[in-house]
Amino acid sequence: MQTMKVAQPRPMSAEETYDTLARSYDDLTSANNYELWLGELLLPELERRGLSLGSALDAGCGTGRAFEPLLRRGWDVVGCDVSAGMLAEARRKFPAVPSSTVDLRELPVLGAFDLVLSLNDVVNYLTEDGELERAVGAMAANLAPGGFLLFDANTVALFQRTYTPLAAAGGTYETAIEGPGVEARHRQRHFTEEELRLAIEAAGLEGIALLGQEESPIGIELHESVDQERDQKVVCIGRKPDRRT
Repeated sequence: MQTMKVAQPRPMSAEETYDTLARSYDDLTSANNYELWLGELLLPELERRGLSLGSALDAGCGTGRAFEPLLRRGWDVVGCDVSAGMLAEARRKFPAVPSSTVDLRELPVLGAFDLVLSLNDVVNYLTEDGELERAVGAMAANLAPGGFLLFDANTVALFQRTYTPLAAAGGTYETAIEGPGVEARHRQRHFTEEELRLAIEAAGLEGIALLGQEESPIGIELHESVDQERDQKVVCIGRKPDRRT
């Protein structure tokens, strides 16, 4: 008997995935409250560590969901993303915010920013060895002396909930998003706390903190240590040394 092989769909790149999702993205993520998350939780946490108001680069800005909390608080904002489709939506909503199409792995120096942020699991799309280190190093190169880097990564618990119950530390997983006019595949890699810390250290940053972000129906809470079963995200913080002082 002849055996037939069924072709598996080619993994979509992050660019292809988000070009496909661009027009539906804000509806799909409408439950994500960036004012609460960034404006009322993450920015105050950074301010407690020494962040001052200034300029911000949103690396992997998508449709600009993080722009509004920053602009409302007086930040000068620049955005970049690998997806031209997502940037088109960001420019439509925030025409005064400069933005450019850039692959995070090849991020050039766009300025000297007081804050570089990359939110909502952008780094988890860096699935090949060495890509996390390249991206974190490139983001750190855009920091002014004393500036802060802020990004998040998904925990094992979140991978088990959204990809497969069998997800484990360090694995790479795929899932499909299907709906009216939407068909895309997400491919992400889980990073351990050690991998995240080493990438930040390799970028020459100090004051490193890895915080556990626990999410529940009643709110979002940050913990000083990460629990991969309790938390949904690891919030990563580093600061560029200020040699002027």
